[in-house]
Amino acid sequence: MGWDVIVVGAGVAGLTSAVVLAERGLRVGVWTGEPPVETTSAVAGALWWPYRVEPREAAGEWALRSLTVLAGLARRPEETGVRMVDGTHAGLALDGLAPWALRVPGLRAAGPEEIPAGYGTGVRARLPLVDMPAHLRHLQHRLGAAGGTVTFRTLSSLAQATAAAPVVVNCTGLGARDLVPDPLVHPVQGQLVVVENPGVREWFVEADGADEGRAEILHVFPQPYGLVLGGTARPHVWDRTPSPATAQSIIARCSRVHPAVGEARVLAHRVGLRPARSVVRLEAEGSVVHNYGHGGAGVTVAWGCAERAAELVEALAPRRSG
Repeated sequence: MGWDVIVVGAGVAGLTSAVVLAERGLRVGVWTGEPPVETTSAVAGALWWPYRVEPREAAGEWALRSLTVLAGLARRPEETGVRMVDGTHAGLALDGLAPWALRVPGLRAAGPEEIPAGYGTGVRARLPLVDMPAHLRHLQHRLGAAGGTVTFRTLSSLAQATAAAPVVVNCTGLGARDLVPDPLVHPVQGQLVVVENPGVREWFVEADGADEGRAEILHVFPQPYGLVLGGTARPHVWDRTPSPATAQSIIARCSRVHPAVGEARVLAHRVGLRPARSVVRLEAEGSVVHNYGHGGAGVTVAWGCAERAAELVEALAPRRSG
């Protein structure tokens, strides 16, 4: 096929990386064992916020770059799946946030009337909320418009890709555990419940669970297809079968913030495995550029990581002539 680079993986990290590379003039092929809409990325909520991702300083920069890109895409929500939505992070205080927060437009302390009962502090912001199936379709269409291709192919090793192109970008997420192999990669199970939206217009996140590393977290995300309720964050759990008891617990927690949720009709149950690592791996190793280990912050850092990966690729890949 004459590829300059093969991207392995078609989740949000893989497709975003492929789009950036193709739009910079490289001949890009994406190899994936499953369609983009069947990847873990498609299950995500998905609100922009640097959630449990390290290294903190670099991740903050990747996230801010992604925020700029996503805000631009939000001008065409029907096409891109990205909307700018107001919401509250309960349990956070401005002075407790990392330096990146100072550069988020409009991020401010929530007033007492803006915080549900039971929470002493909170912050308010208008942030990108992404309909992931729609966004993944947008990225795939954009890749095709730039001349990139998607091939369904299951790999047993990265060597199969390095034999087909001068440079490979490894965006295999949880698959990197076996393909690299990298034993530091592990799943963090997340279960969600999608219900009919009883009129909720804003997103809501209880920050305490995420900050303290609890297995149970609380978030409410209004999406075009329904209200997404969450959730769980269970490290090293591989099971992708929804638990009815967990679903009821999720609904009960979210009902404390929005009582109408308790009576809403359930539309779907979802379980995804976040591809976590102690730190994101974003570096070149021979002719392979690794870009994986984003955990639950994949969409949040996708564009920043993709642009950094592209810089590493351009140092290795020949330019197309003519």
